[in-house]
Amino acid sequence: MRAHLILKDGTVFRGRSPLGFGGSGEAVFTTSMTGYQEILTDPSFYGQLVTMTFPEQGIYGIHRDLQEADHPWARGLLCRRLTSAPDHAFAETNIADWLRKHRVPIMTDLDTRALTLRIRDKGAQPAIIWTEADGSLGEGAKRASTLPDMAGQALCAAVSCRERWEIPKTDAKFRVAVLDGGVKASILNLLSRAGLRLEIFPWDTPADELLAPRFDGIFLSNGPGDPAALPSMQREVAKLIGNKPIFGICLGHQLLAHALGGSTFKLPFGHRGANQPVIDLDTKRIEITAQNHGFAVDENSLPNDVEVTHRHLSDGTVEGMRHRKLPVFSLQHHPEASPGPHDARGAFVKFTEIMSR
Repeated sequence: MRAHLILKDGTVFRGRSPLGFGGSGEAVFTTSMTGYQEILTDPSFYGQLVTMTFPEQGIYGIHRDLQEADHPWARGLLCRRLTSAPDHAFAETNIADWLRKHRVPIMTDLDTRALTLRIRDKGAQPAIIWTEADGSLGEGAKRASTLPDMAGQALCAAVSCRERWEIPKTDAKFRVAVLDGGVKASILNLLSRAGLRLEIFPWDTPADELLAPRFDGIFLSNGPGDPAALPSMQREVAKLIGNKPIFGICLGHQLLAHALGGSTFKLPFGHRGANQPVIDLDTKRIEITAQNHGFAVDENSLPNDVEVTHRHLSDGTVEGMRHRKLPVFSLQHHPEASPGPHDARGAFVKFTEIMSR
């Protein structure tokens, strides 16, 4: 079925809708060449139409062990071409059938190069996949013009767990409370492999539950949306600081910045991909990292007792920070990768070392 991708500013891209239905979200792009399944199931992509800059998608099919959640969280897949017959002996199904099952729209035959350049130059913005069955282009443009921007959206409630649950470990070194803002399965797996027994709590859990005596530390997870739109989470995180060791990733990093008295801002088109260069300011080592975020910490807003530990080499934004006196640190990038390089995985070991002190 013929379709158009209509951006909020009125820009139109032609393509096709192989599943026959559309959808809307913030149009963003990722430079990852592989990993479409992990990307689409990452809760941090909730509310977004993901443009894959590598032209061919679906090559190796769908595999249960690559899931970051039990279903896709992205609001749509935008790509140049889609493979209907995956070339992998262990593929369980193809990407189109998988996304059809979960009612996630696809747009193919799209000029993803032109779309990516538009997003890069004009910024990420809301968009709609408008099929020929939906009506005229004029109607679609009118609908697109009313779509809400990502700034100001609090999305944690949609992707967080509903009730507390556990990942037991008989030989655990420490017990950690995880505040789930949209945590990826691979993050939990690496925390467990680091020797931690985990209890995962919903996004709106009060601080006193996370500060229970049985916990040795607190982990603040990744997640979607605007961190500035989560004042209640910011207040609860502020109550945690100084009471137990804390490690935050992505949204958790941003929430920590707010809780410490800082602020965040929306990046023009964000950092999404598996080839993002970050420098560790302590070691001067450059790490190639996996990232997925549209907001960043405002370095000038941070108090004097917080120091920047990592910096993005492309635009100089804050990629890591720590408290100068308290056992609190965070990273903007995803050290678990999935997909991507493993350069930053030592952060999970660092967390256990802090709890050992």
